[in-house]
This record gives sequence, C-alpha cells and structure tokens, in this order.
Amino acid sequence: MRIVMSASRIAVATAAVVAAVSAVVLPATSAGAVTAEHAAVSADFVVSQAQFQQMFPNKNPFYTYAGLRNAMNSFPAFAHTGSDTVRKQEAAALLANVSHETGGLRYTKEQNPANYPHYCDASRPYGCPAGQAAYYGRGPMQLSWNFNYKAAGDALGVDLLHKPNLVETDATISWKTALWYWTTQAGPGSMTPHKAMVSGAGFGETIRSINGALECNGQNPAQMQDRVNLYRQFTQTLGVTPGDKLTC
Repeated sequence: MRIVMSASRIAVATAAVVAAVSAVVLPATSAGAVTAEHAAVSADFVVSQAQFQQMFPNKNPFYTYAGLRNAMNSFPAFAHTGSDTVRKQEAAALLANVSHETGGLRYTKEQNPANYPHYCDASRPYGCPAGQAAYYGRGPMQLSWNFNYKAAGDALGVDLLHKPNLVETDATISWKTALWYWTTQAGPGSMTPHKAMVSGAGFGETIRSINGALECNGQNPAQMQDRVNLYRQFTQTLGVTPGDKLTC
C-alpha cells in the first residue's frame, strides 16, 4: 500500500515556499474560466475512461474521470503539447505522481491529522482565515500550506484561502489544483513538471519538482522508485515507451 508519508508531505510544501513567492499565478480568465476555444480540449484526451479505471481500480469515487477532463479545459497545454507519444508520456507522468501521492487515488486528504496545524504560515499578510489546521494536504497533488491555497485559488478564480475544503469536495476544483501545480510551479526543481515532460528533460525532473527535497539525489530511493514504477506501468497501459531520464 502506498500511503502519503507525512514527512514527505511537509517537505514538499516547505520546498514550495520559495516557488510560491515567485509563483506563476494565472489570471482567473485563463485558469478559472473555460473559453469556447478551450471547451473541447478534453475531447481528445489521450487517456480513455477505461484506461483511467485500469490505472486506478480501487480509487475513491470522488476522483472522477469527468472531473479530470473538466479541469483540463482550464489547462489546454497539458497532454496536448508535442507528439502523440509526448502527450501520452505527460499524461502518464501526472497520473503516476498523483497515484503515488494519494495511494492510487484512494485518499482525498492527508492521512495524519497531527500534521494539519503545521501548514499555516502566519507571517503571510492574509494569514490563515480558515483556521490554523485548515491547510493540510488535499486532492491529487496533496495541495498544502495557506500560501499555496492562496496562489492556486487566485489562479483558478476560487477563494481557496477561505474555502480550502473545496479541494476535497469538488472534483473539478481538486483536479484543477493538481494541474495548476503541474503546469505553473517548479517547487524544489528548476522547471515545471509540464515543461520537464514536453522538453525532454524526463520523468525524473517531475519528481524533483514535486518532492525533490526528500526523494532525489539518493535521499529516499524507495519513494522515488515507486513513482518510476507507476510511470512505467501507466506508459505501458497507454502503449508508449517511458523514454529515458526517469530518476532524479
């Protein structure tokens, strides 16, 4: 069973502090609103519903395929950049990472409540209006910390700072937070996970951008390898090779 490690979750969020300061915050009209131009983005998604179910046979019903496809309309570059192989590799990369983060999409929120009060950075001018223990890891990418909820909410046009619970109650918003991080945040890495996959930097760089502070450079090879194994499995499901540069 792959369970989100509490230490890992804290490290990811802590490493994201630097990234959050210079976060690429998309205007609500870009990430929050669906334009006619982007309305059909998910129509040709490279992962079918049957393949999604095959990847996540024991997923929580909250994580719907429709929710993911709806969220994709706000992030048209995801799985729609480059060749068909690159698109499938990127889709597999995101899904492998969120599978690792959520135990195969079984968990909608962090499993250790003792960590919940740790994710409030009270030094921020906006504070933690939903409560000190309200900004724990939620959703496919386990969004954590008040500043990340603020940045994601601003980009999506949703007040996640005051209503963080939406990330575990609204499937489309939940998937949007994962795609927001994937396409705009570098975390402890040097590029966004999206850029890593479409530029040829490789799957290993997505790990670095999500949890490189704890899993890369030999620090936690078992956790890193779990992500790699999932990525290999999902690319096989989609009928493409995983490429190289899989580790960090």
